[in-house]
Amino acid sequence: MSQISAKYLISSQYQNQCPAPDMPEYAFIGRSNVGKSSLINLLADNKNLAKTSGTPGKTRLINHFLFEDSWYLVDLPGYGYAKISKSRRNEWNRVLEEYVIKRTNLVCMFVLIDASIPPQKIDFEFLEWLANLKARFVIAFTKTDKKKQKEVSANIKSFKKKMSETWPELPKMFHTSAEKKTGKNEILEFINKMNESATLDNSQ
Repeated sequence: MSQISAKYLISSQYQNQCPAPDMPEYAFIGRSNVGKSSLINLLADNKNLAKTSGTPGKTRLINHFLFEDSWYLVDLPGYGYAKISKSRRNEWNRVLEEYVIKRTNLVCMFVLIDASIPPQKIDFEFLEWLANLKARFVIAFTKTDKKKQKEVSANIKSFKKKMSETWPELPKMFHTSAEKKTGKNEILEFINKMNESATLDNSQ
């Protein structure tokens, strides 16, 4: 796939401060330090587009990026970071819920799952929370290069098995590695296909 244009647009504290909902939007979220920024930079082929940090909980705003002047990619704060106050976690949960419910141009959420470690309870809890909000989502496994392939495959298989216990149908899943640049074309092709059928409600 050829080089695409991508640029940082704006960071917002609340949903009603986000750009006008006039283009299809895709939100990336996952546990803190799961590799959201690295994956965004991979899609943009620009390692400096989204700020990466080794410090969990760094992202605290709704960060919008404009791709191809035709769709938004959003970097949302990670969940599951313990070293912030309960009140701040509760506040972010309220902001996130409002974003998911009211962001009329939100086509799909990408839930990032760390494939280098065994399945985490908090990820399954978050997926259930999204399902209760009737949010459309897919899964992107990250860090598939961080451990031996056998271990990564076992973690992904275990995740799918655990999810199958309560989900009658599994969502679409992508395998990615920012280091090896895998998963980029598959995700962009998926987004392009979704853009073709996206219908927007611009009444916000």
